[in-house]
Amino acid sequence: MAQVKLHSILDNDFYKITMQNAVVKLFPNERVKYQFINRGKHNFPKGFDEELRKCIDAMADLKLTKSEKKFLRETCPYLDLPYLDFLAGYQYDPSEVKIKQIENDIEVTVEGEWYRTILWEVPILARISELHYVMNQMERDSNETVMEKTLEKASQLTKLGVTFAEFGTRRRHSYNVHDLVVKALVQDKNSTFIGSSNVHFAMKYGVKPIGTHAHEWFMFHAAEFGFKMANALSLEHWVDVYRGDLGVALSDTYTTDVFFQQFDKKFAKLFDGVRHDSGDPLEFADKTIAHYKNNGINPLFKYIIFSDGLNLEKVEEITQYCRGKIGISFGIGTNLTNDVGLKPMNIVMKLIAAQSINGDWIPTVKLSDEHGKYTGDPKMIELAKEFLRIKE
Repeated sequence: MAQVKLHSILDNDFYKITMQNAVVKLFPNERVKYQFINRGKHNFPKGFDEELRKCIDAMADLKLTKSEKKFLRETCPYLDLPYLDFLAGYQYDPSEVKIKQIENDIEVTVEGEWYRTILWEVPILARISELHYVMNQMERDSNETVMEKTLEKASQLTKLGVTFAEFGTRRRHSYNVHDLVVKALVQDKNSTFIGSSNVHFAMKYGVKPIGTHAHEWFMFHAAEFGFKMANALSLEHWVDVYRGDLGVALSDTYTTDVFFQQFDKKFAKLFDGVRHDSGDPLEFADKTIAHYKNNGINPLFKYIIFSDGLNLEKVEEITQYCRGKIGISFGIGTNLTNDVGLKPMNIVMKLIAAQSINGDWIPTVKLSDEHGKYTGDPKMIELAKEFLRIKE
């Protein structure tokens, strides 16, 4: 069985780097757990666990190169210099990852210090996805077709006059397809393509790495400080670390309605915009515009990054609805990096617990704007809904 080839420690989403920098600074002693969730009920062939184990073990050999460190220092001046030195000495520890196969399903968990384990999620998902197609011997579209599809999408998006970024690392078909996609996206110098969430490809193709924080940032704060304080403290700590840089706030960890209750005038002015990741995008746009107006802020000076399961049709609908009302941009993932004639995987990996000061594990939950995307311990979900007065 051919292993999934490893290329760079920066073959990861940028928000993992930005969050790791913040965790090293603010939460160097906290321990957490992550768990793989097979949302799509995909079948994994016999021996999948062994091949995945080989991939994970090989990741211990990845190291930040001098040129990669130089890229981060020059491109991302808001990353602390001591953090870049830390990252230069960082190595993945495969013992933090447990893998078990039960018939046609797999269990993958990660446990350890948050500042160390935070980098595992995205590469694990990317390797599970790539191995899935390799081991099931699924034939994809040719390289030429992948490039042609990507160029056509980029052309359509440019005609719409909207900026867009590539957000497709975690559920990509493969590294090679991802490489082809970004290569195609940078070919047209008139394109409105603005960057990639993947740091390795951003460096390789000379584009901007895009990202701020993920749901786990808010989920950890809820476990550490309580549900009612989660949004406000998450935002406050982000501002403490980045002082105005990386100013896009993720809004739906505990529903958008709850988020906007704490996204007061101070935060609404400090942050450049918000990211939409679940629920009806047009309804979200209305709520966001109304929130800015209610706080005396012109929505045209702010923007929304839409990033939930986007295709060209959804982008066009959102663009037509929002044009002239608020700034917009798009982060397109699977529809770019796994549109190869095969069914994309529906897989995630979530923070499931944080360890308290007395050693107890506190379950984490996520209550997105789509009830089907609620994740976490059922009792804790009910508790969060009660505390936050969320009614279905």
